[in-house]
Amino acid sequence: MMTAWGVMHSMAADRSGLKGKTITADTRRRVWGFARPYRAWIFAFIATTVASTFLGLLPPLVIREIFDAAIAEGDGSYLDVLFAVLIAAAAGEALLSLAGRRLSSGIGEGLILDLRLRLFDHVQRMPLAFFTRTQTGTLVSRLNNDVIGAQRAFTGTLGTVVANVITLVATLIAMFVLEWRLTLLAVAILPVFVLPARRVGRGLQAITREGMNLNASMNNTMTERFNVAGALLVKLFGRHDDEAADFSDRAGRVRDIGVRSALYSQAFLIALTLVGAVGTAIVYWLGGHLAIDGTLSAGTLVALGLYTVRIYVPLTSLSNARVDVMSAFVSFERVFEVIDTPNPITDSGDARDLTQPEGRVEFRGVSFAYPAADDTPESLGVAAAGFEDGSAAAGRTRGSPDASAVDSHDGAAGAVEVLSGIDLNIDPGRMVAVVGPSGSGKTTLVSLVPRLYDVTEGAVLVDGADVRDLTQASLRAAIGTVTQDPHLFHDTVASNLRYARPGATDVRLVEACRAARIHDVIAALPDGYDTVVGERGYRLSGGEKQRLAIARMLLKDPAIVILDEATSHLDTENEALVQEALTEALRGRTSLVVAHRLSTIVDADLIVVLDDGVITESGTHDGLRLAGGLYAELYEGLLRAEVAGTADPAETAEAAGQAGQAVLAETAEAAGQAGQAEVTETAEAAGQAVP
Repeated sequence: MMTAWGVMHSMAADRSGLKGKTITADTRRRVWGFARPYRAWIFAFIATTVASTFLGLLPPLVIREIFDAAIAEGDGSYLDVLFAVLIAAAAGEALLSLAGRRLSSGIGEGLILDLRLRLFDHVQRMPLAFFTRTQTGTLVSRLNNDVIGAQRAFTGTLGTVVANVITLVATLIAMFVLEWRLTLLAVAILPVFVLPARRVGRGLQAITREGMNLNASMNNTMTERFNVAGALLVKLFGRHDDEAADFSDRAGRVRDIGVRSALYSQAFLIALTLVGAVGTAIVYWLGGHLAIDGTLSAGTLVALGLYTVRIYVPLTSLSNARVDVMSAFVSFERVFEVIDTPNPITDSGDARDLTQPEGRVEFRGVSFAYPAADDTPESLGVAAAGFEDGSAAAGRTRGSPDASAVDSHDGAAGAVEVLSGIDLNIDPGRMVAVVGPSGSGKTTLVSLVPRLYDVTEGAVLVDGADVRDLTQASLRAAIGTVTQDPHLFHDTVASNLRYARPGATDVRLVEACRAARIHDVIAALPDGYDTVVGERGYRLSGGEKQRLAIARMLLKDPAIVILDEATSHLDTENEALVQEALTEALRGRTSLVVAHRLSTIVDADLIVVLDDGVITESGTHDGLRLAGGLYAELYEGLLRAEVAGTADPAETAEAAGQAGQAVLAETAEAAGQAGQAEVTETAEAAGQAVP
């Protein structure tokens, strides 16, 4: 019965993705390459299967002897021996089955481990552009479903095929030796079952495909609605009843599909049982007549009846063997597709470690264009195809959504340059602020330092060494980054902090948090540093997450600090606290600060103004104000907004003039989230900095 269930599920599997598929020699070679460490286990598994099959053939022959020899001759001692043989055969088959299961599980689980480790290591080393193009769910599916499918190639499909072939061949040979006419008759009725069974199988495939799609849809709904952001949106729009009704509709359809699937499955099992019963009955009927005529012994007839039952399930299963093997190998191909995705950012063969970093950063004639997505498999859900020809990026303007997307690591701008001819020297311990319109390349510029991307032309140097000549691990160990929306794992505060330095003591954690002005907040939490922060840190406010990220960076103790919009969208109180924490964090470190708020960068040693990927201005706050360029217009626009007493982003941008319009709009928009008082205070603070 369990074997029959396996055949039924094999016939029900969705084969829609196998049309036109063939198993290439290269795929077979690579599959064997992964299986090579387990080849001894594989041979042992096959040997165990063969031995188990032959032991399974023994009982009918022993029963034949019981009828034709022991009972017919009245030999009780021989009957006792045959009884012992039956018990020994059953026990041996059970032990071999257990040993085979141990071998197959060892092969399968080992293969899963190898594939998962290989996939995980390869994916997490891929450059940032890879993740901006692919769907996370698709990657997770490759790591789980496809890896398990590949495992089944050895522990399920291939093992079943081998076992069925051996069982079928051995059983048919035994039956032909006993009585060839009855054997042919038993095999002849199989098509009467196989053809309707295939029809049932196609129906099961359609039902299975629909059920999988509906379940995927429900899973996606639950994933989106059960995270913090999704749950908040549903509550704010009051859509609880609508969501429940929609989910109920899909869940009801899954229920109906389950009922239909159960009926199809039961029909299949009944048909298989019926064919087995009919085949056995025919063998006994005709065999009985032969026994009455004296041409066949009673023991042989009983043995043939027992063998007949053993041939139908293997024959039915083997009729789907090609498709089953193909399905298993397709899973391997999907795994290989990810593994074969090239990683353009790797350590060179002679890369050296960055030791005792001083923090000197230099850009020499740097130009950069985001790489095209040509090497990323389409099956991974490649995104942003609209940018592949560079048309959208080429026509970007300040403050446009397309420009913002490109600057935000969209990674699909193709051959369109985001940065061009950048020359910049930053001495150790100096603070450099990078400002400019949205889409001007600010985030891209600072992303080149930790080598999240490689330059198209020129070079980025740290302590005089090209970053491409340094090991990525040592380079990134010397750099600490705080972004606008720092990511926190669904773990404790302490674990999130120790991600920067796993061996940090509790004392070090407290010191870093005190410096980041966040210790008192953590100490007031229910479990202190053992408090779980929730998904993406939703249990903390924006300012608290920022300060926790700063503490994590301080714990890392980097020589170079990159702040990417670290104070955007904060209220006045949180901004003041974050500014205090940043003052502590930047002391004695080289820092690159990307910001739209002037209050963040007025004290910088050097301010660099980017416009359309080119440095148009550089200097101190005082010097740039007097120069009367884009920076000065931005600053004057904020002062006019204070005088006018308005926080309207459009009016503020208009006051700034055409050259600074996009910058002002973005600045005012960020400030507008905190209200009019914050804009006034920002302008006021800027005014106090330079009377």
